[in-house]
Amino acid sequence: MTLAITMGDASGIGPEILLRRFVEHGLGPDVLVYGDGDILRHGAELLGLQIDWSAFPLVDLGLLTVDDHRPGQLDALSGAAARSYVERATLDALAGKVAGIVTMPMNKEATQLTDPSFVGHTEFIAELCGVQKVTMMLTAATPSGSIAVTHVSTHCALQEAIQRVRAERVLDVVQLTNDVLRRFIERPRIAVCGLNPHAGEHGLFGNEDIEHIAPAIEAAHAEGIDATGPHPADTVFFQAVHRNRFDAIVCMYHDQGHGPMKLLAFDSGVNVTLGLPIVRTSVDHGTAFDIAWQGVAFTDSVGHALDYARKLVSGSLS
Repeated sequence: MTLAITMGDASGIGPEILLRRFVEHGLGPDVLVYGDGDILRHGAELLGLQIDWSAFPLVDLGLLTVDDHRPGQLDALSGAAARSYVERATLDALAGKVAGIVTMPMNKEATQLTDPSFVGHTEFIAELCGVQKVTMMLTAATPSGSIAVTHVSTHCALQEAIQRVRAERVLDVVQLTNDVLRRFIERPRIAVCGLNPHAGEHGLFGNEDIEHIAPAIEAAHAEGIDATGPHPADTVFFQAVHRNRFDAIVCMYHDQGHGPMKLLAFDSGVNVTLGLPIVRTSVDHGTAFDIAWQGVAFTDSVGHALDYARKLVSGSLS
């Protein structure tokens, strides 16, 4: 079982974290880094790291040179290269050459300089895999156990996110959430958030909860899925984390799920893409240009992402 890990945007903290993690703890004997050797070697010099390059597990795409390395700067070449690392790793996973992929952060603005259609990792990988029903899941350990959060929409304007709250899409996300968690839990307890304050307060604050979310929950029940709601989003995380009532929470839009999860586990959360024919996890943070290549970014995030990918591949949380 080999996992591919893409190094992310060369200007950001992704490749820096990989280098420092390799020196501190190792990446594991099952990992191949997809990226650029010139950038990694130059970065090691910047950080003062002594690395045995003969032992570093690199798939060198040879897209960037030392002269292309611009730490902390938005750069079109770095954005395009980061996209290519992901493309190559995804195609290798589809071909069975690797068991799954872990992605380090890309900068959307940098990548859009050469690919204006680029929205994000999740959408790009889904397109390469030829699938449409995908969603992002964030997972992290809490005092009451592991919690997973999935999203009806992610990278779009809030106005569009509201329009995407339709019964068919909500049911898709509940099903995807249930399917992945059943690898570890016999009958996952899934809380479905409302869209509006207090889940609409019986129609006082909008009808989406009644007209779209509640029917999706009923349809999930008919399939034997333990889904409940719509739950008010301002209390459901407390119930899950401090009362251990739920294994997963389905959120209606990006910030509804990401805000609480980044408060709970900013440096340990893992991003998982559900609905793909391959395993894909990611660190749950960005390129952090403001601190890139200064040796201060935390390195545990990549360990968590690799560990969760290994669990998904093996089908066990042990």
